[in-house]
Amino acid sequence: MSYPAPYPAQPATVSQPASRAVARVLSGLCGLVLTPVAIGVLAYGGYRQQTQVSATFAEHGDGLGMTLMVVGALLLVGVAVLGAWSSTGPIVGGLIWGVLPGVATLVSPRTGIDLLRLLPADELAAGFGGWLVSGALLGTGFLLVGAGLATTLARRRR
Repeated sequence: MSYPAPYPAQPATVSQPASRAVARVLSGLCGLVLTPVAIGVLAYGGYRQQTQVSATFAEHGDGLGMTLMVVGALLLVGVAVLGAWSSTGPIVGGLIWGVLPGVATLVSPRTGIDLLRLLPADELAAGFGGWLVSGALLGTGFLLVGAGLATTLARRRR
């Protein structure tokens, strides 16, 4: 008495998974470009909002400032979502544009002031300076790095 094979015959060759190099490079480039834009828009919007509220003790804030803050926050969400494609984007963007300047400013505040002099506009530099000295830039950088690491760990668990 013979029994049929329980499983169909497997092909002799197993295809290799596609390379993730292109996804890593593109995600890293998008993270490098989008992160400073997001932080700059968010910091500038925050500066406008702070100036409006503190200068006039207004009941309402600056409409453009609030819009810029929302747009900057959404761009940061976009950088974090790049982690679904490849975790390189949020990790590189967070390290280069958040963690490194934040740590450099913690170690040497003079370095932070020198970094601010590289920015073109006074209002943008003031908004960015507030983020830099308060540690918000450092925190944002660590959050992006954490988002990238979390997506890597989640991908490995599948």
